[in-house]
Amino acid sequence: MLRLVVFDCDGVMFDSREANRIYYNDLLSAFDFGPMDETELTYVHMHNVTDSVNFIFRNHHRQNMTEVHKYRAELDYTPYLSQMILEPDLVTFLDNIQSCCKLAISTNRSTTMRPLLERFGLSRYFQMVVTSLDVKNPKPAPDALLDILAFFGCPASDAIYIGDSVVDRQHTAAAGVSLIAFKNPKLPAEYHVNSFTEILQLPPFVRS
Repeated sequence: MLRLVVFDCDGVMFDSREANRIYYNDLLSAFDFGPMDETELTYVHMHNVTDSVNFIFRNHHRQNMTEVHKYRAELDYTPYLSQMILEPDLVTFLDNIQSCCKLAISTNRSTTMRPLLERFGLSRYFQMVVTSLDVKNPKPAPDALLDILAFFGCPASDAIYIGDSVVDRQHTAAAGVSLIAFKNPKLPAEYHVNSFTEILQLPPFVRS
């Protein structure tokens, strides 16, 4: 029986592609480098901020990365939150399932996750939020999901994860949790949907 629903953030709860583009391009610009290409944008959309920064600066060999990470840590992310687009049926979905399932988030976001929830009034829905800063090994490692399962005393068979990337597939497979692929029909997963409304029609969510 389904007891626990775990969410990814970027590409699932929010369309954050443009916010990521502006943020990381601003970071590159601060050190007089040009904007990301599409491969780099796709990478930063899935990975934690430290790995993402290292990736987009990987060809700038003379750049002191200690300076980059120091600047990044001091850069206020608040202005970029306005570029995040909330999925239109997310709140309705949360209202529908919160009485029968525990809700959690496993994300490769770091310090920005909780301010983002507060800004959009979503904090009250989630009993546990695990970011890349909360575990030794961020996604795709299973650490965050395993911590969430342990926190709720929930077996993997009674949990499901909503994600959109190969990182999420690796994350869930390593923890033995089923995956709902969100707006990514090519991603190997137990279920595929294009909206939260569709999720309510999936077998694990249909109550007899």
